Order: sequence, then C-alpha cells, then structure tokens
Amino acid sequence: MLPPSFHALVQRCRGGLARLAAGLGDWLGGLPPVPGGVKLWISLLSFGFLLAALAGHGRQLLQLSLDGQGWLWLLLGVGVSLLSLAANGLALGVVLRWLGQRPRWPELVRAYLDTNLRKYLPGGIWHLTSRVQLLRSAEAPLQAPATGGLALAAVLLDPLVAAVAALALVAAGGWQHGLALLCWLPLALLMPRWLNPVLSRLERRRAPELGMDSETAAGAPPIRAYPWPLLLVQLGFVLLRFAGFACCVQAFDLSYSLGWGGWLAGFAVAWTAGLVVPGAPGGLGVFEAVLLLRLGFAIPEAPLLAIAISYRLVVTLADLLAALTARLDRPRLPQSSATAP
Repeated sequence: MLPPSFHALVQRCRGGLARLAAGLGDWLGGLPPVPGGVKLWISLLSFGFLLAALAGHGRQLLQLSLDGQGWLWLLLGVGVSLLSLAANGLALGVVLRWLGQRPRWPELVRAYLDTNLRKYLPGGIWHLTSRVQLLRSAEAPLQAPATGGLALAAVLLDPLVAAVAALALVAAGGWQHGLALLCWLPLALLMPRWLNPVLSRLERRRAPELGMDSETAAGAPPIRAYPWPLLLVQLGFVLLRFAGFACCVQAFDLSYSLGWGGWLAGFAVAWTAGLVVPGAPGGLGVFEAVLLLRLGFAIPEAPLLAIAISYRLVVTLADLLAALTARLDRPRLPQSSATAP
C-alpha cells in the first residue's frame, strides 16, 4: 500500500506536466518574430548543411554506382512508398472513424493521394487546407460532411499521432544514451488530459492559416480515451515508410554497416524532424540534414548522403505516381447532351 504522500506527489507531477503542455504554446507564441520567419532560417540552415556535405563529398559521390540489382531495389522502394501513402490515407480514415464519422474508404484514400502532392507548395499547409475544405464540403468522402472543428481536429491529429508513433520506434536502436526513453515520453502526450489542450492550441494556431475562424474551429468534441487504434495504424504507416528507406539502403549494399534497429532509429528521428520542424515544404532538407547528423557517426558520410538523396527521389516519385493514380481513378462526370445555343 503506497503512502498518501506518494499519491499526492504523483498528482502534483501530473498537474505540472499539464501546465507545462498548456503553457508551451503560449511561451512559443510570445517569442519575438524572427526576420524572414523561422521556416526560412531552418530551410537555409538545412540546405546549407547539405550543400556543404555535397561539396565535401562530391568526388566520392560520383564514384558510387548502382548495379542492376541496386536499381531494382530503388524501384521496389518506389512501390513500397506508394503503398505507404495508401496506408496513410487509410490511417486518416481510422482517425475520422474514431472521432465518430463514417468514411467512404475508397473515396477517402483517393482524396488523400490527390491532395498529398500539395505539401510541396510554398507554405507547406495546402494539403491540410485542401483536406479540411473537402471534409466539410458536400462532396466529402464521408456518409455526411464533417463540421469545421471536427475536420480540423482529424487533419491535425493524423500527423500528431504519426510523429508520436515514429518517436516510439526510436527504441529499436537500443538505449542510445537515454534517447530511447526520451522518445517514449510523447506517448504520454496522447492521454486525453494532455492531448486535449495541445490539440486545442494547435487548432487555434492553424485555423487562421487554413482559412477558418476560431468559432468554426472550436466545434470538435473533446477526446475522452487514449487513441490506441490511431497509434497502431500509424505505427504500421511509419514502418512502411521505413521499408521504402530500407530499399535505398539495400540498393547501396550498406545494411551490414549498421543493424536494422539502428537504421530504424535514425530514420524515425529524421522522419519526425522532417514532419514537425518548420522548414521547406515536404520536410525537404530537414530530413536529410538530421539523418546525416544522427547516423554520420556510424556510416561514411558519402554513401549515407547517397542514400538520403535516393530516398528523397524515391518518395517524390511515389508522391507523383500517387497523385496521378488518384486523378486517373477519379470518376468522370457524364457529358451533357445539351448543346450551346
């Protein structure tokens, strides 16, 4: 039987964590604005780091070559990455279903693939804007259109849970001087007590960027349970993304340089940084820079840079093919038989 003082200590710790999560957004919002914006500076730093790496290892990169089997691995990586995009579309459907909506699955996945390419547009929010607008419209891939608040909550909850799932996979690389334990802490963020205030602040911050007023964005019901289904499906999605990355590792025959647990841990950190760090659209530059910093101690920088570049090409090609497939699969409207006067 634990003493009452221990329970009181636990309650105080929980209250402190809740106040910390609630005040983090206010503290960040109170920082003075950076000239040009934070995204610009992060993008410049990331691209500068990559350019320095390319300049320092350009000759070694030119000496690397792929054989026929290597090209087949890259082709397989494109296919796996394409499959992961479909899995993420299904994950968004799971989010909507968990929030009480009834998605029409084929139409939802097609809409997700169609809007995914817009993440490369300047600003990095147009894919989110398109999804929020679609879920609210009469053409929503749902049994009934969602409210503005619920659509916004679903679109923001999807990448949030994906980031938490990716960080949980960092533990596959071992203790890593405590990094594994640190990356497991965000799992507590998904508890309703802390998830609701964090999601509420995200909604208020993102609503103006997505063309919504605060009243429209506040219509989502509070979350009352731990989102286990969302976390599990996002774990599958991130593992599929890693499978595409693993194909690039195999293409350059470097899987022996580091155990697959280490590769997964490094990929998870870099992928999460590319998802959540404000920078170039699509995480361009951020993912590659973090991957080099995280795994450069174990892998020679030139082949690691080649893997990062090839993976960027693989996922970009998969995004293009996914958008093209969604456009071609879109139902065609019947032509009117009436003629213009």
